[in-house]
Amino acid sequence: MRLAGFEIGNRLPLFVIAGPCVVESRELCLEVAEAMKAITTKLGVPYVFKASFDKANRTSGTAFRGPGMEQGLAVLEEVRTRVGVPVLTDVHEDTPMDEVASVVDVLQTPAFLVRQTGFIQKVARAGKPVNVKKGQFLAPWDMKNVVEKFRAEGNSQVMVCERGVSFGYNTLVSDMRSLAIMRETKCPVVFDATHSVQQPGGQGTSSGGQSQFVPVLARAAVASGVAGVFMETHPDPSVALSDGPNMWPLGRMEELLGALVEIDRVVKSRPYAEGL
Repeated sequence: MRLAGFEIGNRLPLFVIAGPCVVESRELCLEVAEAMKAITTKLGVPYVFKASFDKANRTSGTAFRGPGMEQGLAVLEEVRTRVGVPVLTDVHEDTPMDEVASVVDVLQTPAFLVRQTGFIQKVARAGKPVNVKKGQFLAPWDMKNVVEKFRAEGNSQVMVCERGVSFGYNTLVSDMRSLAIMRETKCPVVFDATHSVQQPGGQGTSSGGQSQFVPVLARAAVASGVAGVFMETHPDPSVALSDGPNMWPLGRMEELLGALVEIDRVVKSRPYAEGL
């Protein structure tokens, strides 16, 4: 699959989607994008910057959602042109898709909306590559139906993204078998390492997280064989306005990505055991 100027696939070298959860400020987005571009260039890894202009699915109605579409898109456009990296952002049911698609390179559908047929069709018709988050309530084999909704609208530029499945209250687990099963969609598979350690609603009015396990899951996912990894990052996760407890610190990204690239190189030097 062609993504923003480079090829991605489950047998091709690893690519990375990374950035802050939400557009907190112009300065933050530029800082993260510039740092991540330097790291990924050094490692030879294709990179897509990620930040959301609106986080609609917050635990509390008072939680920070972002600057809104107009201001948020302006920041994303500046990141794209000034830093020279492709950008990805979340869209929602009320998002003017064409307006967003005119600025960003990749659209992302939130996990909670994965079964909303009208929404999925609307995103598909925007004609952009899409990162589709698997719902926390969905089995990996059910993603075939989601992908078919995109293809029925003429959009085959689809990545399927694992971000954990609900396990009891305020807890997610990642089943590494899911990554192999989702390869059956014939789409590039992406593993979301930071949302997979999230504890939804775990702090009462906000979500918690166990960021210390991000490297554990990321290494396991890459060893399982994926096209890319998704990680939210911040210079200081303790002050992040959204998803801080599950973010990986920007200052430690090079070390982690370096390890993932080495694992990816070994894994993809030989066929996957299950033949997918």
